[in-house]
Amino acid sequence: MSSLIEKVQDLRARTGAGMMDCKKALVECGEDIDKAIDWLRQKGISKSASKGNRIAAEGVSTVIVDGNKAVIAEINSETDFTARNDRFLHAVKVVAEGLLHSDAKTVEEAANVATAEGPVSEVLAAISFATGEKMTLRRFEILEKNDDQTFGPYIHMGGKIAALAVINGGNADVAKDVAMQVASMNPTYVDRDHMPAAEVEHERQIQLELAKNDPKNAGKPEAIIAKMVEGRVSKSLQEVCLVDQIYFRDGQSKVSAFLKSNNAVVDRFVRYATGEGIEKKKDNWVAEVAAATKGL
Repeated sequence: MSSLIEKVQDLRARTGAGMMDCKKALVECGEDIDKAIDWLRQKGISKSASKGNRIAAEGVSTVIVDGNKAVIAEINSETDFTARNDRFLHAVKVVAEGLLHSDAKTVEEAANVATAEGPVSEVLAAISFATGEKMTLRRFEILEKNDDQTFGPYIHMGGKIAALAVINGGNADVAKDVAMQVASMNPTYVDRDHMPAAEVEHERQIQLELAKNDPKNAGKPEAIIAKMVEGRVSKSLQEVCLVDQIYFRDGQSKVSAFLKSNNAVVDRFVRYATGEGIEKKKDNWVAEVAAATKGL
């Protein structure tokens, strides 16, 4: 039973659908969460499996740039109180600077990276001892650019979200605006060319099922429905493609227009939302979930 409760919780958090709808979706899909997400979307119950709906943990994400090298990193603590503590923030800076000047590729390798205050593992252990909380270097990425490219770093709300962009052309202001766009609108890809064909086809099937299940489309020619589906696919994918999003500063033009007017092209970007996907202790509505799944 507990396994089923967890699945209902997870599905509800990831889709925003009601508890009974989540229960029905899981029953229809043999308790396969990915299939249940598609089932909910096909029925028009869930718009998307939004990353923003995941349960968060505490900590800080940061970005440091030095010449042609930059690092983006996330370090987690157990409480927001500690995440705002000066000693913790200092440790985050020390660890990030150490990573920036290293060749580490994994979190495991990062543990032994030297910093101004000892190996990363010891820096985290020291702040853990001082605060009484578990400290974790969750993830990091080191990016390098050439002299013709520009880094765009951005940290939002003291480290709740961090973004790092690399652009060709433009200037530092343009690069920072790109990073701010990434932070605020959370794209997944630079453009459609960077998106796997399988993902595009998957979205097409979702929209096709939605169209078929819509009573308003009853009796319409297949060619009309196909055209409608393609339009919906394009609109849906705009949300995950950076260049197709509405530029946050004017709320009207697309990011692609902003880039073109500044002779800039986005090479790549990285975005961390602190605690994204990390589950905290269970809320009080676990009993409600159990009631909803009674008899399964």
